[in-house]
Amino acid sequence: MKHKLLILLFFIGAVCHPTYAQTVNEDVKFTVETSKEDKPLDPLAPSRAAFYASVIPGVGQIYNKKYWKVPLVYAGIGIPAYFWADNQRQYTRYRDEYKKRLQGINDPNDPTFGGLDNDRILEAQKFYRRNRDLSVVITAGFYILSIIDANVDAHLMQFNVNENLTIKPAFELDRMNLQNQNQFQYAINVEYRF
Repeated sequence: MKHKLLILLFFIGAVCHPTYAQTVNEDVKFTVETSKEDKPLDPLAPSRAAFYASVIPGVGQIYNKKYWKVPLVYAGIGIPAYFWADNQRQYTRYRDEYKKRLQGINDPNDPTFGGLDNDRILEAQKFYRRNRDLSVVITAGFYILSIIDANVDAHLMQFNVNENLTIKPAFELDRMNLQNQNQFQYAINVEYRF
C-alpha cells in the first residue's frame, strides 16, 4: 500500500511539472539544404568484412578503414597464443618428469623437480593443462570477436548519422519558477529536420 501511494504521488508530481515542448521558435526559417551526394550502399559489405576478418584476422577492420583496431585484434589473439605455447611447454616438462618417476627414475639433486613429490608434479601438470586449454578458448573468443566486430562495424557504416537527427543537451532558463527567480535547468533538446 505504501509503495502504491509513493508511485501515485510520483506520477502526480511528474504530470504537474511544466514542460517547454510546446514553445515555438519564431526565428526558425524553413530552408532546404542541399546535402552532399551519398555513396551508394553496398549491401554485401558486412558479409565481405566478416569474410575477410575470418580468413586473416584484422583484414576485416582494414576493409572497414578502422586501422586503429588492427593492433587490438593481434594483441587479443597473440597474447593468449603466447600463453598457450608457454603453458604447453611447462605441461610437457611436468608430464615427462612424471613419466620418468613412474619408470623409477628420480634425481633428488635436480634443481627443478628434485624437491617435489609425485602429487605436486601431478598438480602442476593439471594446472598447466587447464591454463593451456583456457588460452585456446580465449584465443578463439578474440578471433570470433574480431569477426563480429568487422561485421557490425560494416553494418553501422550504412546508417545515416548526419545533423538532421540530433540530441543536444543544453542549459535553459526556468521561466515557470514559483519564486520568480531565474534559475538554470538542464534540458535535452531533440531536433528533427525533414
